[in-house]
Amino acid sequence: MVSLLSFVPDTYGKLCLLNSMGQEMSRCKTSIRRGQPNPIYKETFVFQVALFQLSDVTLMISIYNRRSMKRKEMIGWISMGQNSSGEEEQNHWQEMKETKGQQVCRWHTLLES
Repeated sequence: MVSLLSFVPDTYGKLCLLNSMGQEMSRCKTSIRRGQPNPIYKETFVFQVALFQLSDVTLMISIYNRRSMKRKEMIGWISMGQNSSGEEEQNHWQEMKETKGQQVCRWHTLLES
């Protein structure tokens, strides 16, 4: 018998690039972290965006728990770019634009869904 209290769900992230009108341009999904309560994702995603569009797009990042094959629950999110969810996310986006293709790593606190 397995206690439900000791069950740690599978976790994954979804990334969605939106244009200035809020329409989806592209999306990606991280690998699933099985049974990790605080997973760290060290994955790289590449989105094709014209340089002149960088100020007009928003990158939405959502983290989900999957408790069963079909049941998922968003545990938090952030956004960067035109509609950044906060000052830290806006600063991260600005730094990524300025470094021209170099990797810029930062930690972010998820907003509750």
